[in-house]
This record gives sequence, structure tokens and C-alpha cells, in this order.
Amino acid sequence: MKILVPVKRVIDYNVKVRVKPDQSGVELANVKMAMNPFDEIAVEQALRIKEAGRADEIVLVSVGPSQSQETIRTGLAMGADRGIHIEADQDIEPLAVAKLLKAVVKKEGPGLVICGKQAIDDDSNQTGQMLSALLGWAQATFASSVELGSEKAKIIREVDGGLEHIEVVLPAVITVDLRLNEPRYASLPNIMKAKKKPIDSLSADELGVDTTPRLKVVKVEEPAARSAGIKVGSVAELVDKLKNEAKVI
Repeated sequence: MKILVPVKRVIDYNVKVRVKPDQSGVELANVKMAMNPFDEIAVEQALRIKEAGRADEIVLVSVGPSQSQETIRTGLAMGADRGIHIEADQDIEPLAVAKLLKAVVKKEGPGLVICGKQAIDDDSNQTGQMLSALLGWAQATFASSVELGSEKAKIIREVDGGLEHIEVVLPAVITVDLRLNEPRYASLPNIMKAKKKPIDSLSADELGVDTTPRLKVVKVEEPAARSAGIKVGSVAELVDKLKNEAKVI
């Protein structure tokens, strides 16, 4: 079985995001970029499935500018077999990404697609679900445990009331949550080997997908700054402020 894993290039989660002065978006110039953390978990899960003898090949797909190949190389250094880069200079919305991935799925014929549940830049949490709908495949979202059978997959999802156990028929789209696994670090020998692994380049036109944006960003604002705390002289004063000023009790 072949596993397809979409990976996205985003601002590194350790970097403090800054809004552009004209509020048209966030500052990307001279900012450290990395693979989306949820996608790292997806790559790790695909590798574990392959190491268990349940998959033959892991193919990574990234949609974005030429620098996205660096993100693919990161996944190849972790142990994936090859990559596909879909060139795009402008921001690609989730529906367009799902359509591009559908075209790649039809071309590659994987038995399983494993995605991060969301990207940490736009937090849309849409691509996996849209891809499932476009393909007509079963979907399992927010997976915290994945057990693969010959024709079905058993998934455990974290929900508000506890854990939900579901079973889906393969082929399927699975989106993964934080508690699924701990991604491995790429070793130096694997980083060197990754430089020789193939990455195919495609365009949206070659795949027959229109990526024209349907949404327009009106304004991006930083969250309001938190006001400083105060000290109170007694428990009675604290209760009074919580009741009459904060109105939380």
C-alpha cells in the first residue's frame, strides 16, 4: 500500500508572529519557516505503518513556493521515499488544496491519505475533510490512535465527553491530532540521503485545477494586549472585585 502525506510550510511555532504595518497579513520576510507540526505527526505515523510492514511507499506532497521543497526534504530525511511539489506563488485556499490533492491521489493511487488536522498558520481545519468529500472516501478526523487492518482502520478520537472509537473502510483520509505520536528527529546520514531522493514538480495547470482565490483578507490584527494584574489586600476585597468588577462570581 502507498501512503500519501500532505505537508505544509508554515512559520516555525517558536517564532513570534508579527502583523504587517498595513494589516494585510503577517510578516514572512526573514522569518524562520518549518513543517507544520501536525504534518510532522502525520509523517511519523506513516513511517510507523511502513515499519510495521503495512505500507510499501510514503509520498509527501506540498503546495506552495519553491521553498516548500525544503519542507519536503525534511520529511524525506525522516524516512519518506519521495516527494511531489505543486508550485504556487500565491496563498492557496483549503478547497483548492483539496482539489490539487485529489488530482495527485488519482495520479498516484494511494490506499491511505494521512494529514495533519490543521495548519498552525490559518487554523482552517478543512483540507482533510474536503479531500474526503471530493474523493468519496471514508474519513476519520482528529485521530489520537490509528490501528490499520487489511481492509479497515480503527481510529480513536478525543471528544469532549472522552474517547470515541470508530472504524473506517479503506481507502480513507485520516487527519491526526497531537497525542498520536512523537515525531522522530532526522539523523545526519538520513539528511544526506534525503538530498538524493526524488521530488517531482507539478503545476496547478498540469493537474487541471483552478486555484483562483474565493476569499479576500480584509484586515489582520494582533490580539488585544492583556492588562496588568493588581494586588488586593484581603480575601474579602478579592471576592468583591471578582463579583462587582470582573462579574465572574
